[in-house]
Amino acid sequence: MGRTLPSITQAFIQEQEAFARFRRALRRADQLALDDLFASARQHLSAAAYAAHALPMETFLLSMLLEQHKEVLRLCRELDELRGALHG
Repeated sequence: MGRTLPSITQAFIQEQEAFARFRRALRRADQLALDDLFASARQHLSAAAYAAHALPMETFLLSMLLEQHKEVLRLCRELDELRGALHG
């Protein structure tokens, strides 16, 4: 009989736990930043379940990158609005 694959949530928890020693070696501010990255990846677990062709960590990293890019876009819009208000 074949093995069943872990759910994407189980895979996420396993990957997060695999980085526990790395996290502990970081400065406190970096630990918090890493925690935020994992939290952003967690937001996309349902979508990650559809990426069966990819390695789970690749999907989690892409989810983190997606959230960071959304934040950059938000900050750019905010900056444009501030510039417009300043010059308008």
